[in-house]
Order: sequence, then structure tokens, then C-alpha cells
Amino acid sequence: MLTIHHLGISQSERVVWLCEELGIPYTLKHYTRDPVTRLAPPELRALHAAGTAPVMTDGDVQIAESGAIVQYIIARHGGGRLALPPEHADFANYLYWFHFANGNLQPHLGRNMVLGRIEAAKGHPVAASARERVDRALAMVDARLAEVPYLAGSEFTAADIMNVFTLTTMRYFQPWDMSPYLHTLAYLARIAQRPAYIAAMAKGDPGMRLLLT
Repeated sequence: MLTIHHLGISQSERVVWLCEELGIPYTLKHYTRDPVTRLAPPELRALHAAGTAPVMTDGDVQIAESGAIVQYIIARHGGGRLALPPEHADFANYLYWFHFANGNLQPHLGRNMVLGRIEAAKGHPVAASARERVDRALAMVDARLAEVPYLAGSEFTAADIMNVFTLTTMRYFQPWDMSPYLHTLAYLARIAQRPAYIAAMAKGDPGMRLLLT
């Protein structure tokens, strides 16, 4: 059986949500952030050289990186569900938006988080540029969701699972005004109604206010 090592308020929520969407059995192990550093506790860091969440074990297999774990679970336990095959008309869109989360939007938000903590960066042109990159990425998401109900197209896929964390829970670390992005907010309202999302968030982060607006 899969074991998901889940750090509270982190991108490991993606893996919990994926398992709920696929309806596959898994064991969930919770870890709490260090109250001072806000980083993973020693027992989670000891699991994998990366020292971050999520970590997944499946028999003798142990891997980290949420995107890799999502792809592994879909291929090995999900029968390919929530991914689009190469012959699908939206395959390229699926690939693009799946990787957009960790390759574009999330790094830009993270860069703003770091710059906001550095006194010398305040008012520096690099800080303004970093904010512009987030706004540009969010505008891309919003434009896409003005055309289609889900990021890959007409179907809900793992590309949505990958991006929703960055649009929601990630804002606990880097607040961002989402009010200009009306199509994205409507999309998040639809996501919030999915039974698997509701179940995953209740299991992974019970009591956490969901940043869906």
C-alpha cells in the first residue's frame, strides 16, 4: 500500500488529493512544521535526501517531488486516469499546464516570498520584476480558464491538481490579491465542490481555512 508522508500546509496536499480522486487506498502520515523555522521536522527530513515533503513509499520504492509522485501514482496505481494520452487532442495542453505549476507559477511566488524577507530588496527593481512575473503567470491562468473549464481543456486532470495548491495554500506563505482573476476564482469555486478535494483537505489539513478567494 502507498504511504504518503504529508507535511501540513504544503504541496504534499496534491498527492493526498490525487489518491482521493483515484479512489485508491493509502496510508497518510502527518508531520507538523517546526514552529520557529516553519520547515519540515527532523523525522520527515530524514526520510529523503531532499529533506522536503511530500515523500511517498510504495513497497521498496521511495520518491519525493510532488510532480514525480503524481505521475508515478497515475501510471502505477491509477490506470492512467487523470492524465491525457499522447493521442488526445489536449495532450500538449495537459503537459504544459502540468509542468506550469512547478516550473513557472510556484517559483515566481516563492521568489517574491524570499525577496519580501530581504530588507535590501524592498524598492529594488528586481522586486518589481518579480511581482510582474507572478501577475503575468496568473493572467495566463485566468485567460486559459476563460476559454475552458479546466487547465488541460474540457476534462479535470492532474494538471489541475498540480496548480490548485499554488493558487490557494501557497498564498499562506506569499499572500496575493486574486480579485482581478475572476475566471480563476470561478474555477476554484468549482474545485471546492469536488468531493475528493473536500475529503483530501479534511484529512490532510483539518481545520485549515482554504484560500479559495
